[in-house]
Amino acid sequence: MSKTDILRNDPTDPYAGERLKLSYFHERESALNLRDAWSSWNGFKFADYYYDVHYEYFCIRNTCGTYDICPMQKYLVEGEDALVMLNRMVTRDLRKLRDNRVTYVAWCTDSGRLIDDGTIFRLGEERYLLTCGSPCLAWLRKSAFGFDRVQITDATEDWAALSLQGPTSFAVLQRMGFGNVAALKPFDIGHYPFRDTTLMISRTGFTGDLGYELWVDPEHALPMWDALYSAGADFGIQPYGESATNMARLEAGFIMPYMEFNEALKTVNFEYDQTPFELDLGWLVDFKKPHFNGRSALLAHKQHGPKVILTKLNIEGNKPAEESILYGDKKCSQEIGYVTSAMWSPAVKANIALAMVNSEALSGDIWAEIYYQRELRHHHKVARCTVQDKPFWSPDRARATPPELV
Repeated sequence: MSKTDILRNDPTDPYAGERLKLSYFHERESALNLRDAWSSWNGFKFADYYYDVHYEYFCIRNTCGTYDICPMQKYLVEGEDALVMLNRMVTRDLRKLRDNRVTYVAWCTDSGRLIDDGTIFRLGEERYLLTCGSPCLAWLRKSAFGFDRVQITDATEDWAALSLQGPTSFAVLQRMGFGNVAALKPFDIGHYPFRDTTLMISRTGFTGDLGYELWVDPEHALPMWDALYSAGADFGIQPYGESATNMARLEAGFIMPYMEFNEALKTVNFEYDQTPFELDLGWLVDFKKPHFNGRSALLAHKQHGPKVILTKLNIEGNKPAEESILYGDKKCSQEIGYVTSAMWSPAVKANIALAMVNSEALSGDIWAEIYYQRELRHHHKVARCTVQDKPFWSPDRARATPPELV
């Protein structure tokens, strides 16, 4: 019986089959979840926050924090056809990916609509690890049709995985004895001895800051947690949940499913899903490589140009433009788009948002109609928006090799 399924196998519990799975780190996380603020992700019990959302956010930006990625979907793709099969599925050219490197990828339907995004780890010449936010095994199996020398394994519960993010993350790993982590460049993978096993560390994350992801076999999950938190005691280590993650990823300009995009296979209304070009991910589509899924549709879409495009906005004032409609004039008579994610950014000290904007309207004025509350009274304002090309948050330490000790 899998340790994550322990609650689902209680013969005395009439609701056992409906219980959420427990992460390999749950024993430690539950003790630190002072607010008992749990949500769910892919059938796992998952922290929305532990103590306070903003406290956890500031740990990401000022010290370091851990984020449980056990529920993230993980698929091993192995065999002689592994590379050609994956290269046929995703829009990016994987032939350029070297051993012990990670790359960000997306995959689409035949119509060029985005199914999901994720990362691919090249663990060896014929061994790849695909990670993504939602279950994708059925699509992987369909994509493998005709490729006889490839094996696909759902390895989600074969890894205990923890994201360590923030400016002191490198110092914590060095304190643990992993000095060679200093040589890891962004998207590099390293393998290090830990007790009687091997710990895989990738310089990856979802915060736009300096950070790493730690991968170990489930039996060593709690020993790794204890060693990490012992080393991080002087460096402000703190677990953080989904809410703080959403703040950090928005500052970095990263997209989130069901906020910036709908997964194409789950979208009912016509073109309520998105293409990579609409999500400003055209750089992920490589037309120089051989045929890949959705290529013809994406090529036509590129030639004609997207009607809407995901845009980073700075908005005047300090009222977050959550779920705001965008207009081309202050009188709000010409609708040109809508906000997908918004927040007041404590680190950037700015009112920021990601928004879907009509392409032809990007060269003109953009106004957001914002509704907000003050002491239960509803208020309304119209605020000017300015397009920003670069991520809102992109510190040099996220790219520096070796990182500086803080």
